[in-house]
Amino acid sequence: MTTRAALVSGLLLTAAVFSLSGCGGGGKYGYAPNYVPSDPEESATKGAKEYDPVMYQREPESWRKGNVVLFGVVTGRTAGGGGTASLTLSVRRLEPRNLCQNGNDEDTCRVTVSDRDFGVVHALVALKGEDDVGEHSVATGSLVRVVGQLGQDVDADGQPTMRATFYRHWPRHFYVTKANAETMRQ
Repeated sequence: MTTRAALVSGLLLTAAVFSLSGCGGGGKYGYAPNYVPSDPEESATKGAKEYDPVMYQREPESWRKGNVVLFGVVTGRTAGGGGTASLTLSVRRLEPRNLCQNGNDEDTCRVTVSDRDFGVVHALVALKGEDDVGEHSVATGSLVRVVGQLGQDVDADGQPTMRATFYRHWPRHFYVTKANAETMRQ
């Protein structure tokens, strides 16, 4: 094999490896044109129902029987019991496509949720590492996807409380809402 053929072959192999490693990823914060759940997230959400606040109000007992999954923007964080954080969440819907600043560059895409909220849920979450403390910790304005069971207890404001068994976190400015569609495209 000539030097040139070996170089081209090596470049093609490298490109193939990078393209395969990017498949199904989108990175930690899901920078891809469509939402890409992480492997642990797929496992955690298997069999869980998407939270519906209207149906929860109508049939709270049936919603307490299994796992529920939802996206929420953090509007408050306090210490919860047993080393958890108590998060007040403005429930949002995941948009079918993520918004991107450049349609040819996946790194410019951001997970996109509705700009309108669909109720409030409180979640008790055992935060880990930099999600608990640090520059990119869960705080007001963060987006989380939580999976867990809704308890019989409600907060002082009458909203349901979830005990999360899984969460995924996007710090403020690492996701967008549909309101950003004017400056970003799909």
